[in-house]
Amino acid sequence: MGIRPEEQVCLDARRHSVVLARPLSRALGLAAAGILLLTLPWPVPVAGALVLTIAAVVALVAVVRWDRTRIVVTTEKVFLVHGVLRRRASAVMLRSLRIVSLEQSLPGRVLGYGTLQAGPLEVEYVPDASRVRDLVERLAA
Repeated sequence: MGIRPEEQVCLDARRHSVVLARPLSRALGLAAAGILLLTLPWPVPVAGALVLTIAAVVALVAVVRWDRTRIVVTTEKVFLVHGVLRRRASAVMLRSLRIVSLEQSLPGRVLGYGTLQAGPLEVEYVPDASRVRDLVERLAA
């Protein structure tokens, strides 16, 4: 990830779990359709099993992507690390930051997430976003 020995990790967090809502609701809808197809006469249950398999894959992919995407704030950098087979890290040096901003929708304010803009790096669904923004601003000063 590119953290030097003299750097300290101040924050290492996954994106807010709200990112799972849409794909898991899709998976749930597919699973319901698959179960319905399983109750019908032969050969329709074969399609039901296939739809259930697709639902499981959709849910698994969403959870793995969520689990493997992290925002990391060190004493020198802000990182967005993501990817499963191919890990990618986007970073911005704190000392180069001129602008640190936070955007929160109404649901984001209620649930405690937002989009953090740290220079050219934009990270969506940051949990406890105002605390993270304050941390980045303090470290960048």
